[in-house]
Amino acid sequence: MYGHVERLAQEIKKGAEAVDGVEAKLWQVPETLSDEILAKMSAPPKTDAPVITPNDLTEADGIIFGFPTRFGMMAAQFKAFMDSTGGLWKTQALAGKPAGIFYSTGSQGGGQETTALTAITQLVHHGMIFVPVGYTFGDGMFEMENIKGGSPYGAGTFAGDGSRQPSELELGLAFHQGKHIAAIAKRLKGSA
Repeated sequence: MYGHVERLAQEIKKGAEAVDGVEAKLWQVPETLSDEILAKMSAPPKTDAPVITPNDLTEADGIIFGFPTRFGMMAAQFKAFMDSTGGLWKTQALAGKPAGIFYSTGSQGGGQETTALTAITQLVHHGMIFVPVGYTFGDGMFEMENIKGGSPYGAGTFAGDGSRQPSELELGLAFHQGKHIAAIAKRLKGSA
């Protein structure tokens, strides 16, 4: 809604495209809030990223889902989109695809890891292969001097009241995540 997830997504896309032969696309899920509610929330206009449909997911060799956190879980807009993928679930059209997650929360206690844990259930029901970042980002995972989002589950940022933007360290983790998962997706596709 406020651009934090999109900013991380842009870095993830750059990281994915740093892997030779990989093409990455950015999508947004359909908005579920009315224009009136969005105006009351002072939400900026939506970006020009295309709105995804469930069938768009089938074209990908790997997927990295990003969403803001609401009360320790993915935002309702993203959950509504996942709920619309029942046809794909029924046919297991996404089974075997590598998938990662990333997120934005309002505060350090805002649920970055609980959001990841509750989101993994979506992947599991589709038979997707969850690919965490783990500690592959090296020293960046152990940074203690600066406020930083993200975890072994995936990249993240703290939005605060909306004025804080992702830090260079958070963007670095996002780039790394894109590259990490793209390389795994490429290897899996090559071995099929």
